Amino acid sequence: MKTSRRTFLMTSVGVASTFALGSRVAFADAPKVDENDPTAQALGYKADASKVDKAKYAKYAAGQDCGNCQFYQGKPTDAFAPCPMFSSKQVATKGWCSAYVKKA
Repeated sequence: MKTSRRTFLMTSVGVASTFALGSRVAFADAPKVDENDPTAQALGYKADASKVDKAKYAKYAAGQDCGNCQFYQGKPTDAFAPCPMFSSKQVATKGWCSAYVKKA
């Protein structure tokens, strides 16, 4: 799998911010990601994975969603949970972005 420089840098920033924030951001207090947020637009985030532009994001495949991504910091049964790609803002379990990596 090829990773673009942009994806690598965005992932690195997200992971670094997670370490910097640690557990200071309370799950319930974290805001939800807005699809119009610049980071969300850069990563193609959609709160509903079925609305992903498959022509623009060829990496997307049915069945991929935030709930089964390695970056999702909640349980798959949670409606929303923090994600380091968005500075620990909450993403929808059924959402998707181009930083998606299947949970091992």
